[in-house]
Amino acid sequence: MYFAALLARTEDGWEASDTELDDVETLSDLADLAREASPDEDTVLVLIEQEDAWFGVVRVDGEEDPRIYVSDAAAAARSSYGEILLTDELLGRDPDDGDVLDALDLDGTEDGEADGDDDDAEDGAGIAGAADVPHGPVGDALILDDLGVSEKELRLMSTDAVTEIAESLGASETLETVR
Repeated sequence: MYFAALLARTEDGWEASDTELDDVETLSDLADLAREASPDEDTVLVLIEQEDAWFGVVRVDGEEDPRIYVSDAAAAARSSYGEILLTDELLGRDPDDGDVLDALDLDGTEDGEADGDDDDAEDGAGIAGAADVPHGPVGDALILDDLGVSEKELRLMSTDAVTEIAESLGASETLETVR
């Protein structure tokens, strides 16, 4: 299970809306969804939490590129919603590097010949890109610093981070209306 909400900052405070991510396929789609929540180009936060395993914050300020923080990249990589946030840029990968190498058979066997080593499939390393996804936080840890949530506080959040973030922003009651 996951929970996702949009918090849009207005001159009257924070406004929350529950959001479904079923139609969101890319970070660009998510940023567009956030921008629609604030016609005045105010700050919008997309808060995503998945079963206390990981949380993500996407911050959209007007037409600027979205800023992203993910608490545990390896856990998020196992989620379709996390995969939206874990862009090549966020993970420090060149998007073109993997394409050529992934297409090559570099295990020393001929096509169709078993290599006799199935350990990769059993330990999950056979998942595309899983080996280069770090355990732990990735992204902009200062994403909420100017809103009163320091890097240290953000990194210490774990089980109910979305609620903790909303409390720090003074938006907990607003968030509870959509939870």
